[in-house]
Amino acid sequence: MKEPVAADWSGVIAGIKRSLPLALSIFTYGVSFGVLARQAGLSLVEAFLMSSLVFAGASQFIAVELWHSPLPIATLLLTTLVINLRHILMSASLSPWFLKLPTWKAYGCFFFLNDESWALTMAEFAKGKPNAGFLLGTGLMTFIAWVSSTVVGQLLGSKITDPAQWGLDFAFTAVFIVLLVSLWRGKSNFLPWTVAAIVAVATAYWLPGKWYILLGGIAGSSVGAIRDAD
Repeated sequence: MKEPVAADWSGVIAGIKRSLPLALSIFTYGVSFGVLARQAGLSLVEAFLMSSLVFAGASQFIAVELWHSPLPIATLLLTTLVINLRHILMSASLSPWFLKLPTWKAYGCFFFLNDESWALTMAEFAKGKPNAGFLLGTGLMTFIAWVSSTVVGQLLGSKITDPAQWGLDFAFTAVFIVLLVSLWRGKSNFLPWTVAAIVAVATAYWLPGKWYILLGGIAGSSVGAIRDAD
């Protein structure tokens, strides 16, 4: 088990600084979500509350696609559950550093866990001298960018009828390409990443819904765990 991380304001500030460029990209596709939320019929308050309380971009985009009358509650719950189960994998990868932290500190940081903050934190921790505040700082910045951009997009929804015309849809893809590059550690990553990609693509082809997100992540994580155990 790894040594517990520090948890102080220096880590929070470092996380905020590191995530500033990424927050700008998140703001871009957050505007896209706000536009789509308005088009789906969500009010400003509803869109704001969804981004504040759910705080999960991928599942929110899927939710607004399914948002019609009558509201398919069961489908919404199952789909968002499947998509967000990946947070279990992300939390598990960080847990060795957080297990000996006081509970309130650990859960306070994990509340703001998202794909971007996880990737930045893993890259930072790999350099040594990990600080739990870094996860909190990156999470806070992405949270602020996501919620504020949702509001902006909702307000501009009547002027931006098609986010794709403005290139806002590609911002989501661009962010994850950057995150992948930051996590690349050489040839050792090739096998688990390849397995994850193959399983995800095969699952997307053979199974309905968004199971490919979860199963691809489990497959890649399992291969990586087996490799490291040897």
